[in-house]
Amino acid sequence: MKNVLLVLLVGVFMSSCFVQEYNVGNGAQNGIEEKGKNHYIIFGLAPLSTIDPKDLAKGATDYKVRHEHTFVDGLLRVITFSLYSPTTTTVTR
Repeated sequence: MKNVLLVLLVGVFMSSCFVQEYNVGNGAQNGIEEKGKNHYIIFGLAPLSTIDPKDLAKGATDYKVRHEHTFVDGLLRVITFSLYSPTTTTVTR
């Protein structure tokens, strides 16, 4: 039982959050945020639907894009044994 608990604790503490950020043009100007979900299956290998950051920017030429696994995304991934692996895209104009 101790070995199982040790493996679970090591898995929790050694996991990390995925975050990718980049600027388009001069980056965010006004601080207005739009969020969208990307849906993947089978450990994130097969996309079901993804958000285009240009759509979330709503015509802006300067914005910041952030792709991440939020806590809720990670929780859904754990509950479904990574069969469903969502990510969140945030565009700040």
